[in-house]
Amino acid sequence: MPNGPVATASCSDLESYYPDGFPLGKLAQCPAENLIDNQLLAFLSSSRRGARSVLIPIVIGNRNAESATSIISSLHLCSGTKATTSIILTILTTLAWATGCKSSIERQNVHPRVLRDVPAQRLAYRLEPDITPPAELKLDDLSDKVASIQNDFSARRPDEALLRTVPSPDGQRVLALYGTEDAPSSAFRIDMYDADGKFLRNLIPPDLSCVFPETVSWSPDGNHINFIAHKRVMPSPSPTPLSESLPDTLPIPSASVAPAFPAVASFDTEQIYICNRDGYDLKPLTSREGLIYFYFAWAPDNHALVALACKEAEWNAREKQFKLPAGRPRLITPDGTERLLDDQLTEALPVWSPDSSKVAAAFETDVALYDAATNSPTQARLPLRDTLIAASISYELKTARKKPESKKNDNSANSPHTPSPSSVPASFNPIIRLEWPSPDKLYVQTAYVRLMPNEAINTFQRWHLLVLSAQAAVLK
Repeated sequence: MPNGPVATASCSDLESYYPDGFPLGKLAQCPAENLIDNQLLAFLSSSRRGARSVLIPIVIGNRNAESATSIISSLHLCSGTKATTSIILTILTTLAWATGCKSSIERQNVHPRVLRDVPAQRLAYRLEPDITPPAELKLDDLSDKVASIQNDFSARRPDEALLRTVPSPDGQRVLALYGTEDAPSSAFRIDMYDADGKFLRNLIPPDLSCVFPETVSWSPDGNHINFIAHKRVMPSPSPTPLSESLPDTLPIPSASVAPAFPAVASFDTEQIYICNRDGYDLKPLTSREGLIYFYFAWAPDNHALVALACKEAEWNAREKQFKLPAGRPRLITPDGTERLLDDQLTEALPVWSPDSSKVAAAFETDVALYDAATNSPTQARLPLRDTLIAASISYELKTARKKPESKKNDNSANSPHTPSPSSVPASFNPIIRLEWPSPDKLYVQTAYVRLMPNEAINTFQRWHLLVLSAQAAVLK
């Protein structure tokens, strides 16, 4: 567009533009030279033929071109009229200004609507230490059993001990976990019942032995069943002494009542197995001999599992130290593809975010967040050591003040110790548990835990809250 100063309008009717717009009926009465200079008028006159097909789409975009064209057409513009030319310029300028403001607003609105859209490395956090135990946590009572199935075991299967029942999400079927006399105390088998307590079928082939009963579960949609098992150790028969004479006739073998199972791969170390909701199509989901998989959990949307696994030597070493099992977190898709999240061992069981977009794990006093539903995953490490030490010092000072007044005069050997800022308080312990009930609230529990032969030591149990949010964006 040619450059040139635009003359100031002297028509008093222009003042009515703010804020109600130009009175189009009176604009024709205003001298054209008071609106635009002659040089600009010549440019608009030469471009009048292409105004609808060129100028409007450029200013307001193709999406609104048709509506803007209809506005211009409704004015019944006549060629050679300077006032109508000024109307075109005014409308186009106004539309360009409005569109520019809208684009500016859209560019600045960079905050995502939900935390699911925020990568793990772009999350901000705030720690609120020593809160009351979260009320929204769901604690499953593993001792609860379906009454009808318990009655069936009491009446028909007195030699087998029912350990746990796991109903399907729709409540139509139930898994019965039970121990047998010829199996180790840590091993069990699984049968399927209907909701009324009617036996349906056996799920476990005779050469498999299930372990970790707390991990047996249905997928959230109820289409899959998962458990952890290893190769069953069969007792070796003792040789028959030569002094004993063999019977004259061999016994007639009795018909087997066990179902015929298709061949299923088995391993010396614990692996995760999967089958369909009917108990068929059983196969190992993991097949890494030498690794012990001891925990897994489905994503709420069924797209993957998070699991913990460690080497057999690492498991044995921690067991001798009376420590909790520790494994490396990993994601496993339903087709068996694995993605190792971290090479460091963790005691705390990893958890899913409610929207299935992320996984949280804990390493000593750090919390790690991993993207779990994207092709370009990121991760973040939240260091909480210094904050938790400061919180532990405050916690012990408050605990000391709550002691009875009579104990304040005790000697120093019996009086509560007041920690100094330079020492590590006894209440400062690693993170042992995570709970993620809502996208912006991640609860962490710290405690001292040791698994002694006769009892479990679990002291200084304290809950803390991590409040998550999106980092502030830098607008450019």
